[in-house]
Amino acid sequence: MTRHLPWRLDDRPDAPFPPAETALRDPDGLLALGGDLSPVRLLNAYAGGIFPWFSEGQPLLWWSPDPRMVFRTDGVHLSSRFRRSLRASGWVVRADTRFREVIEACAASPRPGQDGTWITRDMVEAYVALHALGFAHSVEVLDGDRLVGGIYGVAIGRMFFGESMFSAASGGSKVALAGLAHRLSSWGWPLIDAQVENEHLLRMGAQHWPRERFLGLVRAQVAADEAPGAWTARFGEIPAASLA
Repeated sequence: MTRHLPWRLDDRPDAPFPPAETALRDPDGLLALGGDLSPVRLLNAYAGGIFPWFSEGQPLLWWSPDPRMVFRTDGVHLSSRFRRSLRASGWVVRADTRFREVIEACAASPRPGQDGTWITRDMVEAYVALHALGFAHSVEVLDGDRLVGGIYGVAIGRMFFGESMFSAASGGSKVALAGLAHRLSSWGWPLIDAQVENEHLLRMGAQHWPRERFLGLVRAQVAADEAPGAWTARFGEIPAASLA
């Protein structure tokens, strides 16, 4: 099926999305517009390999690009130079202890070539609500009480959909991603969705997957028997030095 305009979503939060395979080629991956950021709609989107991405003043836009940028959880790469610097680090990595701080730091972080942020106030509140329901998670990198890096995203079944990360100190986001991947790999979760191409992520081991391959794995992983809930105790604490 080929379409030339994005699908306009029904106002009902539980209204179905069109199949991700029908997303536009130009712009790559644009699938639908409208709807809302209710928990039901967001969870249905992620489970179908779809995510929201729009700027202030735009209608709510939903995407499923082809190819998809992903990390294998056993494939996050830290450079030799960075790993050497980590060996003396006193940072620690935890989860779900400062979710709102992480997402607000991601929203405030400047991005090369980007004017403003796509993490609007409505987006922040929507993911805070998902976090309260046990589906959105943050991984924090801490230097004592100082938050020096983090990443947040959505987990359904045994699939993690990364949304954004930030650094308040050099390498903070790298440690957050590496800590997340390390823990997910130990749980048997195979993949982290990284959404769209980014040179920084490619240098850290991200791969391009055809959308068909990505969707096949997502559908299997979101169906896995994994209860939602806070990760703080399960994730524990990872010394950043151990990631070297």
